Amino acid sequence: MNSTKIIISEATPVPTAVRGDSAAGVSQARQAARAFTDRLVPTPCPDVADTLVLVVSELVTNALRHGDGTFTLRLNAHPDAVEVAVDDTSPRWPRMRTPDLTGSGGGFGWPMVNRLARTTAVTHRAAGGKTVTALLSR
Repeated sequence: MNSTKIIISEATPVPTAVRGDSAAGVSQARQAARAFTDRLVPTPCPDVADTLVLVVSELVTNALRHGDGTFTLRLNAHPDAVEVAVDDTSPRWPRMRTPDLTGSGGGFGWPMVNRLARTTAVTHRAAGGKTVTALLSR
């Protein structure tokens, strides 16, 4: 099932929301993140935009892989930062683990997100599940 929905307002570049339940949703989340940065004023440098797309890709992939198979991505701009928030319905929090250097087991994404972000947070949602948030410098 692929029921990815992208909500982007042309009048205001923020906030942006993407909901997905498949690998195609990850691609659409990356596209939405790129479109989001393209509409920010001032436009962030290419490295900042690439970092945002990478963090979005990692967090929504983790929600699909380790959560229940669905995600909601929200992007918000602040004067000096961009906030990436990903909801899923799994109560399990991300954890640091030893990366699998054979390439079959992962373990690289969450540590990378924590290195790239100014701050990260995980909070329980009243409706169940969690929200993983990363704040990136602009």
